[in-house]
Amino acid sequence: QSGSSFHVFDQGRFAKEVLPKYFKHNNMASFVRQLNMYGFRKVVHIEQGGLVKPEKDDTEFQHPYFIRGQEHLLENIKRKVTSVSSIKNEDIKVRQDNVTKLLTDIQVMKGKQESMDSKLIAMK
Repeated sequence: QSGSSFHVFDQGRFAKEVLPKYFKHNNMASFVRQLNMYGFRKVVHIEQGGLVKPEKDDTEFQHPYFIRGQEHLLENIKRKVTSVSSIKNEDIKVRQDNVTKLLTDIQVMKGKQESMDSKLIAMK
């Protein structure tokens, strides 16, 4: 591996055996929420398309400052703090516009998917 991410290969076992050693819970969803709060992101491989569940139980997470052999970067991994006062109205407007565009794109993709599905059925 490149050393720029880490994998959880067996979520059930990880939650049961590892999480209770370091957290007051054994809940994988809570662990993932914590990772997200610190800026870690789940790695989604293109071939999975992000929509298809992979056959093997392998979840991969990465963070720009989580790199093997670069321990000095770890201090840059901080919990994200969002105070209401720091969010400007125009930021909210931009975010709403982005969400609207995303939803529109998703609808278009759904339409194309349904069209492809019906063509596949017709071909069969």
